[in-house]
Amino acid sequence: MSNVVSLDLPRKLPLAERQSVFLGNFCCNRRRRDDVFWLKENAELLNILASGGAIVPAEALAPYLRIYDGLDERLRFFPQYYRFLLSICLDLEDLGIRTDGTGTGLCDWAARMGLPEAELSDLQRAEARRLLARRGVTTDDPQLTERLHRFINRSETFALPNKKAVYELTHIVFYLSDYGVTDPGFDPAAITSLEFAGLLAYLDLDVDLLAEVCVAMRFAGKMPSPIWEDWVEQQMRGFVLSPRDPGGADAYHEYLVTSWWAAFADRPQFPGQPEAAGLTIQRRGGQKGPLRAMSEYMFHLGAARSADWSRMRQAVTDAVGHDGEAVLSEAEQSSDQFGAFFEGFARAD
Repeated sequence: MSNVVSLDLPRKLPLAERQSVFLGNFCCNRRRRDDVFWLKENAELLNILASGGAIVPAEALAPYLRIYDGLDERLRFFPQYYRFLLSICLDLEDLGIRTDGTGTGLCDWAARMGLPEAELSDLQRAEARRLLARRGVTTDDPQLTERLHRFINRSETFALPNKKAVYELTHIVFYLSDYGVTDPGFDPAAITSLEFAGLLAYLDLDVDLLAEVCVAMRFAGKMPSPIWEDWVEQQMRGFVLSPRDPGGADAYHEYLVTSWWAAFADRPQFPGQPEAAGLTIQRRGGQKGPLRAMSEYMFHLGAARSADWSRMRQAVTDAVGHDGEAVLSEAEQSSDQFGAFFEGFARAD
């Protein structure tokens, strides 16, 4: 008589199978394909897989074959979305969907139509340049790299709470390093900017932004603080997957970016058990960091503000309360640049 008890527990899918389920859901289940958010989500997912060196089985890419075959027509009718469409095309090709020259043809067409010239943002120009260069198409803007370096070298920008600026910093690092493939020769000031940005993200307990900063630091040749990366990994345990229709925004971006970071940090990726019937991603256990309380306290000090962290440490610690105290202490321990960061953050005359 056997004493083996069979339990009806879900089997943990291997990473490749989970990737297949994710791709199928993002391609077919979460949004309609004529929704611009479909473009955004799928461009982000495919870019994370391709730049993270994922090996995706051919059957996982099968839902995208029809999309891939229609990209030429879609690009010509929707040139305003050319960066999304080129990114999807090139990443699908790099992941192995097909190599028939479609990506090269689309890049050539985008350059001939002058689509990058319609951009007002240097960040978008940098993304367009990087996309076209992936298929050997060059763009003419000799001062672009200089302007990008000038922006990321201004470290004081990143000592102040400004998510948009940090987003632009990390993405400039992504584009200039070709997602970690090349060494763009960053100045020490750019590394300091990333350090300041990471401190802001950690003090705000913003896992999405901190994961991006940690990836950008690795692309820039600098190892992120273990305190930051251990916290990111801890937060990944709070993701919950369900087959319900998202019906709006969910935590998909946090989930993808932290799993992208995990690929470079040699940590477990894509936690949870997805179902082919649908995919909604929620995150439990998130909490607010002390960043806002710190900023409000410093503002109300007025002329009494000091940029000297050693003088302000106790008062700021008292101001953030018990919950914020541990995060503030860990932030200070996480970077030898904390004093310099606080000098800019204090905005003291």
